[in-house]
Amino acid sequence: MPYPKALQTTIYCHPTRFHRHYTAAAMQSTMEAAGTDSDGREFKSPDEMWLEHTGDNNKKTQWYRDGVAYWEGVEASVNGVLGGYGHVNDADVKGSEGFLQTLLAELFVDGGIDRHLVALDCGSGIGRITKNLLIRYFNEVDLLEPVSHFLDAARESLLQENHMASDKHKATNFYCVPLQEFTPDVGRYDVIWVQWCIGHLTDDDFVSFFNRAKIGLKPGGFFVLKENLARSGFVLDKEDRSITRSDSYFKGLFSRCGLHLYNSRVSSYAF
Repeated sequence: MPYPKALQTTIYCHPTRFHRHYTAAAMQSTMEAAGTDSDGREFKSPDEMWLEHTGDNNKKTQWYRDGVAYWEGVEASVNGVLGGYGHVNDADVKGSEGFLQTLLAELFVDGGIDRHLVALDCGSGIGRITKNLLIRYFNEVDLLEPVSHFLDAARESLLQENHMASDKHKATNFYCVPLQEFTPDVGRYDVIWVQWCIGHLTDDDFVSFFNRAKIGLKPGGFFVLKENLARSGFVLDKEDRSITRSDSYFKGLFSRCGLHLYNSRVSSYAF
């Protein structure tokens, strides 16, 4: 997936209510948003694009198969999982850490220092975010990744880290499962971190994933979504079978899940 210069880190919480007047407007704008694919073809709406690419079970199965196949051909390295932009790793981690620190301080009593904190790293790849960020703030981190050689690399690296580090901070479970098929254990996670992977899900599977993932959050837990943004509408990458959505597109989908936007931040990286 290409990495544009504007990346938005967004946190969505799981409340029992959301603003329905906003929801209606957001969903309408999402449905009407035009977009393009990587060949420059224009689509009048997301529905038109999804119907063409995932309109029946065979097409949908092939969509996900092709997406995993693309990443199976990528080396298990920082540069590989970042699509050739490995030099943004440090800035990415630094920006995410500042955002995470703010959230923990605002949402957990005493920043969660007296809690046994557990995180889920979705689309974890080689464990880049777990190793460089999450494992320093959470007592346990589970990794979810559908590409087996990425997860093998993560397991090898993080299990070595576990031996050298305190048992108070460790990678615990490694799930080789795609997002659209994963259901978490009830009430296990304080934070579910979803970065640079949600674009592989269709809109319906996006909503289904977050609806299932809600049950995995502890009381007061939250999601963090970090993802590329299209300036408007959407852009379909035909090579890796992913879609880059606009901010309004994301908000429309999250309103369908009953999720509330708590905070957001835009990160810009030099390429």
